[in-house]
Amino acid sequence: MKKFSLLISMLLLAGFVYAQEGQAPLQKGQKQLNFGLGSGYYGLPLYGGIDFAVHNDVTIGPVLQVRFGYGYVDFGAIFRGDYHFNRIIGIPNNFDFYAGGSLGYFTGSNGLYLGLQVGGRWYWDEKWGLNVEIGGGTGYNGAIGVSMKF
Repeated sequence: MKKFSLLISMLLLAGFVYAQEGQAPLQKGQKQLNFGLGSGYYGLPLYGGIDFAVHNDVTIGPVLQVRFGYGYVDFGAIFRGDYHFNRIIGIPNNFDFYAGGSLGYFTGSNGLYLGLQVGGRWYWDEKWGLNVEIGGGTGYNGAIGVSMKF
C-alpha cells in the first residue's frame, strides 16, 4: 500500500509540474464571443454570449438565447461561470476543456433556470474556435457553435 501511495503521489506531482508549463486558452482580462445552435425539446434554439476571463482558469458572462418552437418564440437570459482545466491537466492552449454552472430566466413556461455544463473548444487559429457543450450552460441540452477571441 505504501508503494502504491508513493506512486500516486509521484504521478500527481509530475502532473502538477507539467501542468504549470501549460497556458490557459483565455488569459485574465481577455474576452470571447460565443454563438451557435443548441439542441432542445421545443424547437430550434439559437444562442449568443460573451466570456470574460476573470482569472486564467475562470470565465463568467451572459448568454442570450432565442428558441423558435412550434408556433411560438421563447427568449432566455443566462449568467454562467466556468472553470477551465487546461493548466491542471496540461493540455495545449489551442484546446479548452471546461465545466461550470449557470442561472437564468426563460419567458414562456420555463421560468427560472439552473444548469450545469461541460464542454470543449478547439481553436484552429489565434482568434477562432469550434465549441461543443453538453448540459445547460446555453439553456439547452447541448450546443455546437463558434467562439471568437477579442
